[in-house]
Amino acid sequence: QLQLVESGGDLVQSGGSLRLSCAASGSIIAINDMAWYRQRPGKQREFVARVQHSGTTNLADSVKGRFTISRDNAENTMYLYMSRLEPEDTGVYYCNANIRAVGHGWENYWGQGTQVTVSS
Repeated sequence: QLQLVESGGDLVQSGGSLRLSCAASGSIIAINDMAWYRQRPGKQREFVARVQHSGTTNLADSVKGRFTISRDNAENTMYLYMSRLEPEDTGVYYCNANIRAVGHGWENYWGQGTQVTVSS
């Protein structure tokens, strides 16, 4: 069974840093794009950052200069390093990946989310 599992969410003070991880497991043949989304309280889920298999990245304007996304293709793992965190970054962070698994074509998968809370 294919899974995306996020970890690393925590309570942190404004100005602090966190690193989120997303590990994909199961009968994986290949992973294309991987991305982070977040859902802030009272708002819709929004794009945060994406990393292609090649390592090319793009980030939402609201996090540029503060967040960095990376991946380890050998470990099927993606990371989001968040620095200079602000209370507005509070929310549930979700991992998303486009994966080809055994017996399946390319499909989009979501993790269960990890809570990030930034106190002022």
